[in-house]
Amino acid sequence: MPDSPSVVAGHGRAAILTPDGELLLLPTEAAAERLRTMPPPILVHAPATFRRLGMRAGRAFDLLELFAFVRPAETAAPTPRGLALALDDDHPPTGLEAEVAHLPDLAAALLHQLVQGRDTLLNRDAAVLAARMQQVGWEWGGYVTHALGRPDAAGSNEPLKVWKVLPEWEDAAPQPPSASHPVSQAEARARLATMLGPAAEQRPGQGDYAGAATAAFAPREVRGDPHFVLAEAGTGTGKTLGYLAPASVWAEKNKGAVWISTYTRHLQRQIDSELQRLIPDPTERRRRVVVRKGRENYLCLLNLEDSVNIASGGFMNQQVVPLGLIARWAMASDDGDIQGGDLPGWLPELFGGGLIATLADRRGECIFGACPHFRRCFVEHTIRRSRTAELVVANHALVMTQAAWGGLDDNAVPTRYVFDEGHHVFDAADSAFSAALSGAETAELRRWLRGAEGGRSRSRGLSRRLEEIVADRPALEAPLEAALQAASALPPSDWASRMHDEGPELDEIEPARANPSEAFLRLIRRQILARTSGAEAGRGGGFGTLECDVFPINPDTAQAADRLARALARIAEPLETLRVRLLARLTDEAEKLDETTRNRIEAICRSLTRRALTPLTAWTAMLKELLAPHDEPGQRPSTILFLRLDRRDAFRDVEVGLHRHWLDPTIPFVTTLASPAHGLLVTSATLRDSGSQDPEIAWGAAEARVGAPHLPSPAIRAAVASPFDYSEQTRAFIVTNVTPGNLDQLAAAYRALFLAAGGGGLGLFTAISRLRAVHARIAPELEQAGIPLFAQHVDAMGNATLVDIFRTEEESCLLGTDAMRDGVDVPGNALRLVVFERTPWPRPDILHRERRIHLSDGNPKAYDDRVVRLRLRQAFGRLIRRSTDRGVFVLLDRQAPSRLMSAFPAGVTVRRLGLAEAVAETAAFLQTRAFHSPRTSA
Repeated sequence: MPDSPSVVAGHGRAAILTPDGELLLLPTEAAAERLRTMPPPILVHAPATFRRLGMRAGRAFDLLELFAFVRPAETAAPTPRGLALALDDDHPPTGLEAEVAHLPDLAAALLHQLVQGRDTLLNRDAAVLAARMQQVGWEWGGYVTHALGRPDAAGSNEPLKVWKVLPEWEDAAPQPPSASHPVSQAEARARLATMLGPAAEQRPGQGDYAGAATAAFAPREVRGDPHFVLAEAGTGTGKTLGYLAPASVWAEKNKGAVWISTYTRHLQRQIDSELQRLIPDPTERRRRVVVRKGRENYLCLLNLEDSVNIASGGFMNQQVVPLGLIARWAMASDDGDIQGGDLPGWLPELFGGGLIATLADRRGECIFGACPHFRRCFVEHTIRRSRTAELVVANHALVMTQAAWGGLDDNAVPTRYVFDEGHHVFDAADSAFSAALSGAETAELRRWLRGAEGGRSRSRGLSRRLEEIVADRPALEAPLEAALQAASALPPSDWASRMHDEGPELDEIEPARANPSEAFLRLIRRQILARTSGAEAGRGGGFGTLECDVFPINPDTAQAADRLARALARIAEPLETLRVRLLARLTDEAEKLDETTRNRIEAICRSLTRRALTPLTAWTAMLKELLAPHDEPGQRPSTILFLRLDRRDAFRDVEVGLHRHWLDPTIPFVTTLASPAHGLLVTSATLRDSGSQDPEIAWGAAEARVGAPHLPSPAIRAAVASPFDYSEQTRAFIVTNVTPGNLDQLAAAYRALFLAAGGGGLGLFTAISRLRAVHARIAPELEQAGIPLFAQHVDAMGNATLVDIFRTEEESCLLGTDAMRDGVDVPGNALRLVVFERTPWPRPDILHRERRIHLSDGNPKAYDDRVVRLRLRQAFGRLIRRSTDRGVFVLLDRQAPSRLMSAFPAGVTVRRLGLAEAVAETAAFLQTRAFHSPRTSA
């Protein structure tokens, strides 16, 4: 064991256990001063700990690093208590003093596991790897090699080269088309009962829901007219198992796949976990169920090899430690998902997210069959598994992209879908079918085509990716070279540095020499700054996001748009020629091409379409729209064009561009995905607006948000009420004496409410600045009371990590923004209070302006109200996840209109009262159960 102190840092104070056993509780400044004279400390999550201590990051024995080495592809909440629970500790510590005293025990337990696992296959080369990591400064290296019984192991880079030992995939015969046998309600209910087991709690609504969901799996009668089921299932219904029952029956009966789509990664993991009830055997479940994400989510073995080679050459030596932990994880990972899979979310936080980002194929540079690791590729493994799987758990963005492109990797498109978190279909479609002609997007295309153009980038250009395919073939080399030459019209990576150039524009002096993309970007930036209001542009020095309408367009901008459109055409034409000629090889040389080369050509042609031709086509169309006659104000457009400038400060533009969104993005959603499908189930706990007095209006609005009116036949509606007794399980208050904008009063309200609940509070904010200000004001006092406070945009942790901590530490509180409102699922006592800073009105941007005019049936106010009510319902829905939960919802906005309060479930009475009364009632209501056990301190 290291002869080192242990430290746990809170807000304003820290606990230190010295090597000789003395336990100190000190202010953070004093603790930091003490640690500077001591050996590297044992701690949990070094970046967060050093930040709380006000220290620069330094050497440390981080237990998370040891955990990642000893138990790769497993996770734990990154706190002493979280690690203790992951190690099956019967007495996890509570409070700073208990936590710091427990750190040496956690280290000993992890090292002891290495002793016990010396002879496992996973640990065959672990000592050599640990010794290599020790050579570059890994504090745990010597202790790990000692535990493995090889204290004199010689370090080597060989264990980093996991691409040599990972299993290879094998191709299978193409799957025949699925059958179309229906699923009866009796079959769905029987499957549900099997999944629940005989001891399960009886929930009649769950069986009704499963029965209603079977309509989405009926045989299609007319081409282009799918069975579209819109099912609202109140919180607690058990909708996940409710739709998995008929979906799994259909997949088994028809030998086909059902694609289940979610909006959040958390729900993907939850569904995968629920399927253990259906398929307990892990091997069988892996064969029949696949969690599918985009390529950018998986470890790229070629990128890993590049990084290892750089580190092996003596450059970037500090990367050897994270690469070693990644290598351990890759050996144990289920599917190589580096974003939200079994790689702990806190691992990138320990070393900075930059390295992890470079290890995935985020830039579309895959060389497919030409890659030496192609047959071991995690992505290719997943693709082949999904071809024969019964249930594919994907996400809205991937599913919509797949539909738009006519298949992701093999031109296969599903026929049956379930869209969970269906209230996000509109937003997901809005993102999937929008386009942006911007500095970052165009520069990214230039990099994809031309590769690295100076600097230390490892970017592989199109020429390198195609070198073996086009070599010695003039018919292919000529259009490739023409496209790469024409791509110089796109901006280089440093385009933003020239947006602020003073004096006459280069394109005004010598148009032929000016980069047409940069000229256009400069002119639209000028238009944005000229047409945004003084208050808007001057707020914060003009920082943040500024938007303005395109029309009437400046004449100079119109000329620049025309010139850029012609330049983009000069890129697209040879690329299309190249694509057509590559595809011709598949026919002309059918007898000569091996399977690897054929697959590679097909993959390259898909990449050309997606990464280059599709955006170039969209950008050209957008530029032509600028030059064409446009609709008069008030007329309903099909698409919305606007200009946007994102600024970091007065001297740095982050992004500037022309944006195009569909007015109603469910139109392309229906055209590309719903119409070709045979059946869809769209489900959520919050599909309908509960504020409508007319059920037909509420259903109509819900259908409009998912595109049902654009289909020939009406949607099949189903609704199952929540089984919870909200009148008994919840309380809801609007606090009437907190002044809007007064940060001191806002902070006092959060402090008092969190203390009254004894922790377990989720604070939601509509602005990051207010979140940070409140956190700074209340964190130390809450810490003194034994309530740790964590926050988005403050702690050196990602959202998933923060939620894991919040779920594990029952007395902690968490501050967050919209992502926490929709993405947090914390059943039980850990979440018992939700405090909303103010009414979550829609952001008043151009996109919302146009939609509230044209999609509101003539009542823009009602459109805004509907958005707010759905957001409030989502926030309130975080509170009660089980029949035994109790919770309080507080809105700190005395101006909140009463008409919005119908957002809450039946039985919830929203009361307006002062802060003192709300605090007293919160404490009294939550303490009626014996769950309040605040932490104690010396």
